[in-house]
Amino acid sequence: MPITKLRPTGRARAAIAAVMALAISIGGIWYVPTSSGKQYPAAVVLAAEHIIKGWEGLRLIAYRDIVGVWTICYGETKGVRAGMRKTAAECEALLYERVYRDFYIPMSACAAPAFVQAPVPVQAAMLGGGYNFGVGGWCGSTTARYIRAKLWRQACDAQTAWNRAGGKVVQGLVNRREMGDASRIGEGELCVTGLQ
Repeated sequence: MPITKLRPTGRARAAIAAVMALAISIGGIWYVPTSSGKQYPAAVVLAAEHIIKGWEGLRLIAYRDIVGVWTICYGETKGVRAGMRKTAAECEALLYERVYRDFYIPMSACAAPAFVQAPVPVQAAMLGGGYNFGVGGWCGSTTARYIRAKLWRQACDAQTAWNRAGGKVVQGLVNRREMGDASRIGEGELCVTGLQ
């Protein structure tokens, strides 16, 4: 259960409205264009733009993260090596493709068919979490069980349990999973706003 009560916010409503307006403006509600020219489900765009980018941050030169893993862009670790460099556009394209291919597709499959039936902001919140703690963990979680049962609010609450590192509650993860901070939307905040 969340430490702080999850509640809808104006900033989450604005984020949802911006992505959905863009999707509708191109003739559909599920896919929106990216700067790379490819189109992705609105949930992928909402997760990338309003959860992942803010919480992961952008780094154009490979660096070792806190546990020594080579990382670049928005927390990307797959295939990263010392000396690697990327442009901001390359990082954005990599992020969208990775969230779609390695998170949206497998999470849709492991919680089928309910995942794609969930409100777009619920899907986006789940993608933001999965990107941070892993799709395997998400698929075997209580959160995924609630998604399969179409219990959206319970899924929003359940995902807040992923707030620990090394067995200890970490305030930054509490913020990310719940109501965010002064400059970033939290996954729980986005999730429950999508239910209003």
